[in-house]
Amino acid sequence: MELDERKYIILKSIIKNYLDTGEPVGSRTISKLSDLNLSSATIRNEMSDLEEMGYLEQPHTSAGRIPTDKGYRFYVDTIRSDSRQKVRDVSDLMIRRVDRMEKIFTDLVKALARNTDYAALISGPTIENNKIKYIQLSVPEKGKLLLILVLDGNVIKNEVISIPEDLDQETVRNLDIMLNNHLAGLSLDQITTKLVTEMMVQAGDHKESVKAVIDAVVELIESDSEGGEVFTSGAKNIFKYPELSDAQRATELITAFEEKEELKRLVREVRDFCDDEEDEREKNEVRVYFGGEGPVKNMQNCSLVTARYEIGEGMRGVIGVIGPKRMDYEKVMETMENFKEQLDRAFRDF
Repeated sequence: MELDERKYIILKSIIKNYLDTGEPVGSRTISKLSDLNLSSATIRNEMSDLEEMGYLEQPHTSAGRIPTDKGYRFYVDTIRSDSRQKVRDVSDLMIRRVDRMEKIFTDLVKALARNTDYAALISGPTIENNKIKYIQLSVPEKGKLLLILVLDGNVIKNEVISIPEDLDQETVRNLDIMLNNHLAGLSLDQITTKLVTEMMVQAGDHKESVKAVIDAVVELIESDSEGGEVFTSGAKNIFKYPELSDAQRATELITAFEEKEELKRLVREVRDFCDDEEDEREKNEVRVYFGGEGPVKNMQNCSLVTARYEIGEGMRGVIGVIGPKRMDYEKVMETMENFKEQLDRAFRDF
């Protein structure tokens, strides 16, 4: 006798109901399930077959059924299989989203530089008090784990982690399930020492690997709150302006664009300044910094025009244009406003 789709649904429903209530499950209870349009008599026949197959047992006459060890094994293997499929589905989706997001920002920053004829930057979005949406682990090589961390707003972070052991894929999938059961839906301040201890105890012999994963998750969330990736374009445009094209000044500006650490600091300062504004409209206004007013030391001879953008689910970032002090401010500020709208449209159905 085969476990066809109907038996599969009934068996899974009985086990889940028994896990919830601890009481034997009768046919009437199962018949009330919305996804089963079957009479109690039909369900009783299926339950009898499942009992004969060894998945269910009847504690006493006229009682409902409860799962056997074989039934429990079926349930655990099924949810494990479902989790694996979810991992594959989410992984495929996230890879597509990462590629699409990077392309959007890359294309937009190039267009911003081209339309203004100056250097341009756009920071990837961040979310304050971001929560973990999903964690996925895989084994790229021995002694390594690839961590993919998905945060609210579908912000995706990844890192290759060194671990003190070689893990097979089955073990990694089990750790995946355990990590998601404990961490999904939590923000950084909700990951307590007690919770971490519980996870390490549950991990058993793999506790050091789990600790390495948790440490990496915390670091990735902290780095996200510091600011996302900064996309740049148009650095060579500065050579068009004599006051910026001498060797030293040009080198300083191009270095700032290539190394990006100062640009990340700029993004953080602009974002923090905007967040301190009480008037909601002023938070997203275009701002202009002249020379020494700017937060980047290598841009003292430039003007910097910035604005904060907002897209779905509370994600925020910064767009900016850098050029000579004699830049066309009216054109740049108008272009910045247009690009903020383009970002909103690009991510509206993301």
